[in-house]
Formats: sequence, structure tokens, C-alpha cells
Amino acid sequence: MTTIELKKGQQVAPVVKVKRKSRIGKLILQSGMIGWLFILLVWQIASMFSEPMFLPSPYLTLIGAIEIASDGTLFLYMGYSFLRVLAGWTLGLLIAVPFGLLIGTNKFVRALFEPVINFVRFIPPLAFITLFMLWFGIGEQSKVFLIVYATFFVITINTLTGVLSISNDKLLSAKSMGASKFQTLIYVVIPATIPYIFTGAKLAMGSSFMAIVGAEMVAANEGIGFMIWNARLYFKTDWIFVGLVVLGLMGFIMDRIFAYAGRKLLGRYKVV
Repeated sequence: MTTIELKKGQQVAPVVKVKRKSRIGKLILQSGMIGWLFILLVWQIASMFSEPMFLPSPYLTLIGAIEIASDGTLFLYMGYSFLRVLAGWTLGLLIAVPFGLLIGTNKFVRALFEPVINFVRFIPPLAFITLFMLWFGIGEQSKVFLIVYATFFVITINTLTGVLSISNDKLLSAKSMGASKFQTLIYVVIPATIPYIFTGAKLAMGSSFMAIVGAEMVAANEGIGFMIWNARLYFKTDWIFVGLVVLGLMGFIMDRIFAYAGRKLLGRYKVV
């Protein structure tokens, strides 16, 4: 291992060790650990000036999580919420992408539906909870379709934006080379739109979690939203915080898995 000699009898630390320390520091910074520690510190300090019923400390929240998880209830509720989100988000994705491609490539269809989309998308999903319960019942259908509604417009608009952002020169080049409308769609439009679809799907995942919490609070006997809503009856504020943390972790993990899969499978389409 080489060292740098400044004066006789004086040496600096090995270059390799300096690089290793800087690399470790960079990894710690990129991992977000400093931000999490800061949030926990602020949370702990704030809880010291409040009653546990109003703001439980991180330690009391951890105790509450262990209490709920000891009989498997927490994991059962997580499973219900996860399956509902996954089903609604996937169904919304399968419906919204073709529809977004259709209105993006067809001016007549776009003229018909774009004003309607820009009107309905401003109505929040929670406003439809009562109607969805009347239409689809109080079972799983109403919750899944509420998530479909929450994801549909986000993905549709992102897909439409992707189609409209394609350079007209690319479309004319494909047409001049004898490509049919279907071939242009498959080999030009869809590949150029994939990054927008991917971004829309990630954003819609957050909308899905917001929708499922509202649905489970109103019409469910299981799920994280139900747990948060039910905790108020017993003044179990620590359970509410457990639900909030669990929702954040579930969404964070799903987002990371989805982003990793996108980079591996769709990297050639500049998905990051």
C-alpha cells in the first residue's frame, strides 16, 4: 500500500483508506439514513412535550406494532390492503394504457373524451365511496374499483402526454418507409411512450394507497385503513401511528420493487 511522503518523518493516510471512507460516506448519504434519523429525532423530541395519547414516541409506536403483530393481526391487515391495492392498480393499468394510446393517436376520440377526463379527474376517489358501495356492494369489488378509479386518470393522462410528445418527424419517417398504422403504433408510439407510462404507473401507486385507506375506513372489517379508523374508538394513538408507518413502508417497498423491475426490464427505453 503506497503512502505520500510530505516531509521527512511525516506521512498522510493511505489513499486507499481515504477513498474507502469517502465511498462509505456517499453510500450513507444516498441511502437516506440521515433523513430518517433526523425525522426520528424530531419525533422523539416532540413526543417529550406531549401526552402519549396525542403523540406517542417512536418507542411506544414500536411497542404498539409488536402488540398488534403478536397475534398476526397486523400482517393479516397488511395482506388485505396489499392485495386490494395490487388488484385495483393492475386493473387500472390494463385499462388506462390502451385508452391513453387510443385517445393519443386518434384526434376524433381525443376531442370526444379529453374534456370529460379533465372534468372527472378532479373529483376525488373518496367522493365516490358511497356510490361504489351502492353499485358494487360492500365486498371487495367496491374497494378494487375505487382504486381503479384512482389510478385510471393518472395513467391515462401520462400515457396521452407521452403519445403527444413524440416528434412528428418520427411518425412521418415511419410512414414514408411504408409502415402501417399498426406497425407505427407498435414500433414507434409505444416504445416512445413507455417512460411516460412507467411514470404514470408509479404516481398511480400512491393514489391507490390513498384510495384504499378511505375505502377501508368506511366499508371494511380488515385492512390497515380499518385498523387506523378502529383505533380511535379505543384512543390507541400508537396503533394509528403504526398504521401510518406500515402504509409508508408498504408503498416504499412496492415503489422500489417496481422501479428496480423497470430498470432491469425496460432499461433500453430509458426508464430510470
